Amino acid sequence: MTEEYSADRCLLDDSLLPSRSSATLRTRGDSSPSPSPSRSSTGKANDEMKGAPQTAVISIKGMTCHACVNNIQDNMKNRPGIRSCKVSLEDAEGVVVFDPSFWTGTSVAESIDDMGFEAKLKYTRAANSVPKQATISIKGMVCHACVNNIQDTVSKRNGVSSVVVSLEEEKGRIVFDPSVLSAEQVVEAVEDMGFEAKLLACDDVKNVAVASKSPASRKKATSARFSSNKPEQVEMSMGESAQNVEFGTENLEKCTLAVEGMTCASCVQYIERNIAKLKGVQSVVVALIAGKAEINYNPSLISVEKLIAEMTSLGYRASLIDSPFSAFSKIHLTIGGLDSEADVNRIESHVISKMGVEGCNVSLATSLATVEFSQSVIGPRDIIAVIESLGYTAELATKDDQMKRLDHSAEVRKWRTTFFVSLLFGVPVMLIMIIFHWILHTPMHPENQTPVFSPALSLDNLLLLLLCTPVQVIGGRYFYVASWKALKHGQANMDVLIVLATTIAFTYSILVLIIALVLRWPSSPMTFFDVPPMLIVFISLGRMLEHKAKGKTSEALSRLMSLQAKEATLITMDSDGRVTSERGINIELVQRNDLIKVIPGAKVPVDGIVVDGQSAADESFITGESMPVVKKPGSIVIGGSVNQKGVLIIQATLVGQDSTLAQIVRLVEEAQTNKAPIQQMADRIAGYFVPFVIFLALLTLVVWIVIGYMSRKYDNLTPTGRFESVMKVAFEAAITVLAIACPCSLGLATPTAVMVGTGVGATNGILIKGGEPLETVHKVTTVIFDKTGTITEGRPRVISILTLRSPLDIPLKMLAIICGSAESQSEHPIGAAITNFAKEWLRDPTWAAVSRFHVSAGHGVSCQVSGVRKSLDSIKQVNGPVLSEGEEMAIFDANVIHKQVSCMPTLKIKRENDTYEVVIGSERMMEKYGIPIDDITAAALSAEQQKGHISVLCAINGEAVAIISIADKVKSEAALAVWALTKMGMRVVLLTGDNAKTACSTAKQVGIADVFSEVLPNQKQRKIQQLQDAGERVAMVGDGVNDSPGLASADVGIAIAAGSDVAIESAGIVLVRNDLIDVVGAIELSRKTTRRIRLNFLFAIIYNAIGIPVAAGVFRSFGFMLQPWMAAAAMALSSVSVVTSSLLLKAYRKPTYGSLYTAEFKRHAKALEAGRFEVRVHRGLDDGAVFRSSSKLSVISSKMSSFLGSTTSVISGTGSKRTRLLDNGGSSDSEDLPV
Repeated sequence: MTEEYSADRCLLDDSLLPSRSSATLRTRGDSSPSPSPSRSSTGKANDEMKGAPQTAVISIKGMTCHACVNNIQDNMKNRPGIRSCKVSLEDAEGVVVFDPSFWTGTSVAESIDDMGFEAKLKYTRAANSVPKQATISIKGMVCHACVNNIQDTVSKRNGVSSVVVSLEEEKGRIVFDPSVLSAEQVVEAVEDMGFEAKLLACDDVKNVAVASKSPASRKKATSARFSSNKPEQVEMSMGESAQNVEFGTENLEKCTLAVEGMTCASCVQYIERNIAKLKGVQSVVVALIAGKAEINYNPSLISVEKLIAEMTSLGYRASLIDSPFSAFSKIHLTIGGLDSEADVNRIESHVISKMGVEGCNVSLATSLATVEFSQSVIGPRDIIAVIESLGYTAELATKDDQMKRLDHSAEVRKWRTTFFVSLLFGVPVMLIMIIFHWILHTPMHPENQTPVFSPALSLDNLLLLLLCTPVQVIGGRYFYVASWKALKHGQANMDVLIVLATTIAFTYSILVLIIALVLRWPSSPMTFFDVPPMLIVFISLGRMLEHKAKGKTSEALSRLMSLQAKEATLITMDSDGRVTSERGINIELVQRNDLIKVIPGAKVPVDGIVVDGQSAADESFITGESMPVVKKPGSIVIGGSVNQKGVLIIQATLVGQDSTLAQIVRLVEEAQTNKAPIQQMADRIAGYFVPFVIFLALLTLVVWIVIGYMSRKYDNLTPTGRFESVMKVAFEAAITVLAIACPCSLGLATPTAVMVGTGVGATNGILIKGGEPLETVHKVTTVIFDKTGTITEGRPRVISILTLRSPLDIPLKMLAIICGSAESQSEHPIGAAITNFAKEWLRDPTWAAVSRFHVSAGHGVSCQVSGVRKSLDSIKQVNGPVLSEGEEMAIFDANVIHKQVSCMPTLKIKRENDTYEVVIGSERMMEKYGIPIDDITAAALSAEQQKGHISVLCAINGEAVAIISIADKVKSEAALAVWALTKMGMRVVLLTGDNAKTACSTAKQVGIADVFSEVLPNQKQRKIQQLQDAGERVAMVGDGVNDSPGLASADVGIAIAAGSDVAIESAGIVLVRNDLIDVVGAIELSRKTTRRIRLNFLFAIIYNAIGIPVAAGVFRSFGFMLQPWMAAAAMALSSVSVVTSSLLLKAYRKPTYGSLYTAEFKRHAKALEAGRFEVRVHRGLDDGAVFRSSSKLSVISSKMSSFLGSTTSVISGTGSKRTRLLDNGGSSDSEDLPV
């Protein structure tokens, strides 16, 4: 996690922090374990407590079984001064109670380390310490990503036992050890993440019970919610660490079902309405094109099996899809040798007993086993080995081919069969219609009829009856089954309309023919036997083409899934690096840390790190760039990329659902399931559409019967002839209305466009999470950019050190040791830059001991550093010459400049105990600690900030001794992306915690006119709210953890995939490439997709609005009347046309640097280089500094005077000249976080 330094520090790329593959990221100031030696020193300071027994909580890595646990416990218990020792294999943690006169926490950890395990002291505390629970009000959470962010991050702090956060109540309950943390520090930990936190209560924890919980149970515990009417229960695990806090509220789970048999939006509405009625179901979302249903349900009230059964009873085939949202992996195995339930129980009990296995279910009837497990602890081959060791055979079960579901091949085959069967009988029907009805006109001219057995039965009617019956029974069976199940549940869908039209025509024809035969009519009556074959032929053809087109819409997802390799070559190597064995295995059997061989031309099977070999890989499916990427030892490779040249040996790091490709597929699948708001409206309309059409058909029938008997047109006919003629016209019009009405086109308008749009985005490195962000982005009027890691590269480095004291008072090496040691406790990128500089220059020195480390969020750090002399003695040689005035030293690829600014009086150094009070941070941090800043220092600091540097002050023992400047390079494409967005009519804003000067410098480089500087992490969301209240539609672009509240609260959040997991979860759009041009592409794609959706809707509405009246015979008086078969063809064509229209989106081409780099931008870039660009800088939470979009020109003109007259600081620059206008202390609006 990152924070911001209001005046001198800013939010930086999380790539500088621990790897994203870790479960969580820690906050700045978090004292959780680190390989830094100062951690042990900090732990040693805690061990100084004498007298009462102490408890040491120790992280232990390298344990593989319970024998390891017993080994540690037995060895430690037998040592003098050790009161007790408890070790948890699952938690990888030990709790040792010791006598402080014999041991320290550090020495306990070293003793365990000497046994061959990797042991690190987490913290020590009094053995009789009673845990406390802090109840905290938390403002600023907008989604469950925020909840998970707080729970995961705060729970990793030393001394914190459990964290439970409620989004609904905006509260958190945190159980902590008061001997390690205070309640105020717990509150601060939440505030450091960008939320507003306030302590409501802090009480001793009661009803504490010692238990050992698995990671699964801890995961469930952290998702518990609040309930004010039930007593809270707190369970404590190893070391009295609470792992489960329940507040009595039911937990919901999500399952995803594959649903087959849906034909139109009416089916969607029908399923959603009926499943939502079930007890225990909270919500259900059905995706027509994806053929999936996502259901949030309470497993204590309803099971997945029950949900599938209910779905089946509605007339649809449903099956469970393994949830991609599960924290655990799942494997399906076919077991050989099962004879009885005893075998089942034996396998289940042995498999479940293994660490990392969360569940095992074996079915005797199917011989299938489903095992849920944690990839980080155990792998699929290990599970198979366990089963085989019991004497059974086990192999991977064949999985249903998801590709077939995506390309709709089963549906295409079904409708192709129906079409050809109907066509076999339909072609003769068409020939009979042409010969008898259109040439001979037998219905109107009985003398042309050919009687068979009786004058009432003509040859053409007999042939039509014989040909129509098979089509009605065989070709129409799918319609009858589906419509019966729909009507049984009180639902009318498209199938009902088709069945009504065909059944009415067939039944009427049979009845009128029987009546004619019984009453011995002199001629054969008019019938509609031609209607069912023609309707079913055209409708089945339309359905077949529609499903083919639907399959095309999911081509992008199918292509992504096909990138996954099917097999991997597993190798083992000896200590000399020689390959000792090599074998091919199924990709699902690859485990973390496996060594995989990748030959030239083969797909990389999983994400990993190259350990041997050199080659180039095609990663175009991720980056969109066709140029191969060089791979050498230490390089990261992505599963699905293609190895081009040499042989690579990689070590698997992310496998299964954790891999990059799997996560991209998950995002695309999720996007194609989620509904756009306009789609929800279309589904509601479709729910009423069919009943309305049936009503119109009945109305049409009645009206034409009335008109027929009132008209004098049939006066010259006999009563029988008049009845036949009137009923023919009336029934023909009613059936045509039923045949032409099409809710499918309405239902397909949005999902097909969304599916194609999201697929096109995915192939271009733009992952759009569903229809809602896709629909919302085109409305955006303001784009807000975070600065560091978004506008800049996010790799800060020290570029200059200005010393304020004589080298005799504070030598440079001592300054580097003190600052490096202090910042080694921090994981903020600014701190990391200072530490990395010191580490590189001093060649990995031993850091001094750090104690009383404290973070002031957004401003800096303070601590006490001791043992500096010992650290200085450990330095043998520096990396380059010792810096002197004006001399440069090469560090990495930059130059670090040292200058002596001034020589102040001798420093009051505590040489007697070699301990120093250190404060590093902004001017406000210095003011907070009462450290004076003279005019020379202020001028030097201001000069550095004017250059756009991030500058921090370093104070030792209450005196400022140095200014350290850090720079972060602006991305090469940032100016072009900003210019392109501006040309699209959007206002671009920079939102940062940097001071006004640094922010202004960055904005001038990229051409951003409006800057909100010195905005603390917990203020970003409020600033976005201010803009939204002013009528802006806001898109936020960011990458850091504490961008997540802003990303979630913006109308659309756009996250860079190189950033943090929490930011990605909070955003609606994820840019796979770290390229700001893709922001332009995302907005442009959204606009084109939304335009296509509207065009589809317009076509669907116009089709039905014009088609139904025409079918009803409104224009019959003008001689224009549709036949039922024509209506069926038009109806089928309407659905195919909508899908085809959506497929045109596949022609979209994403903008590139070259396509945007025009002569106009060249002139703009030159103006930026010359400094001819005005920037308006607002400080802190300036409520007056909001504006309307530039598209609302009238509003802008009326607001301009108040805009400039508010409490803003406007810094305009021409060349090097800067003028400050209207600066009336706007920085006072910035808020300090409590310390």
